[in-house]
Amino acid sequence: MTLEVPEGTWLWMQGFTRWIGTWCFYVGYQLRIWHRERVPATGPVVVVANHSAMVDGPLLYGLLGRRTTFLIKEEMFRGPLGWILPRIGQLPVRRGEADRAPLLTAVRLLRHDGVVVVFPEGTRGDGEVRDAQQGAAWLARTGGATMLPVVIRGTRRPAGSHRRFRPRVDVLVGEPFAVPPGKGRAVLATATREVRNRLAALVTELDAIRRRGGPDVARGQGA
Repeated sequence: MTLEVPEGTWLWMQGFTRWIGTWCFYVGYQLRIWHRERVPATGPVVVVANHSAMVDGPLLYGLLGRRTTFLIKEEMFRGPLGWILPRIGQLPVRRGEADRAPLLTAVRLLRHDGVVVVFPEGTRGDGEVRDAQQGAAWLARTGGATMLPVVIRGTRRPAGSHRRFRPRVDVLVGEPFAVPPGKGRAVLATATREVRNRLAALVTELDAIRRRGGPDVARGQGA
């Protein structure tokens, strides 16, 4: 068992579901990936992403190009998903309370060059990243990891609209950055603000790209 995924992960199943995730979204969406080359090929990474639809997690799971472990709300680990998610390397987290076990597991993975994905808003919203909790910054600082901001637009269906046929979805990978050095809550709060500001800036950048639109723009941006 590789140490960059949780104990109990079935590597063949994780690889197979990542392969499915890599291709199936190109069928259901007009999908454009911007600056995927910014994803570090090696080393520990905490990916922080905005979150506006259920599909955001599976989409990133297939597109990042590395084995990834998501911190997922415990309520998702029920029924068939409760059997599948642990076997593809995902960790349940209890929201609204201190839940150290999955965080310590995530730190261990990072210290073995793993990739952990966090939605720092803590729940689905409108994708604008108006708030960010401190878990992602703590993980990166404790696990000695680089932080990688990623934003997604187009997965959330506008309120009152009908089901869409192959809507355009864009994913923009930001520049990796390091958590400021130091200890204590003040440093952690500063790092968390940095996460929120970088994600919000990426949302603005991606919205501008989407307004310009077109495959020629996508190619020019390094999609």
